[in-house]
Amino acid sequence: MKIDFDNLPRRECYQLMTGIILPRPIAWVSTVGEDGIFNLAPFSFFTGITSKPPILCLSIGSRRGRQKDTLRNIESTKDFVVNVVDETLAERMNQTSAEYPSYVSEFKETGLTPLPSDKVRSPRVAESPINMECQLLKILEFGENPNTTSLIIGQIVRAHVKDALLRDGTIDISKLKAIGRLGDDLYCRTQDMFEMKRPGSP
Repeated sequence: MKIDFDNLPRRECYQLMTGIILPRPIAWVSTVGEDGIFNLAPFSFFTGITSKPPILCLSIGSRRGRQKDTLRNIESTKDFVVNVVDETLAERMNQTSAEYPSYVSEFKETGLTPLPSDKVRSPRVAESPINMECQLLKILEFGENPNTTSLIIGQIVRAHVKDALLRDGTIDISKLKAIGRLGDDLYCRTQDMFEMKRPGSP
């Protein structure tokens, strides 16, 4: 079957892409609003761009033509924190995807603990095994109203990693137990792994 995305409604495009691009890591993004209220929401259109300098990106779509709190907060403070979601945090991460009013903090609704960051205003999630403090570099806009998407590009200025996860300066993936996003309402664990050595140059 050949599929022409130009002729598909936005929802069908989204369903196809999320069924093809997988598994996807989850950026659990914490921010703070101008009113001082902490916000927390998950995004799975997320990836690293470069390692030196350490730059990552995530996309935030509008909701019925309105900006999401996360985007509005990032535009205001010019920073955010990406928190890693492990298996123990899956349910609470999912709860933070609900459409809470902007005056409600997802931290309070889920019983999570905000921690002060070292270099940015946005808080960290204390329960998360890894937090990446990020400063905003650029926002790129795509689409047309009311269906716009903002690509957030940020530089990691400090990372916080639980000591137990580090082994010889790298992350022990088997201990991290991160989860990934699939299509529809499905997620995956990262415990089923196999190894392949990269081939040498021919």
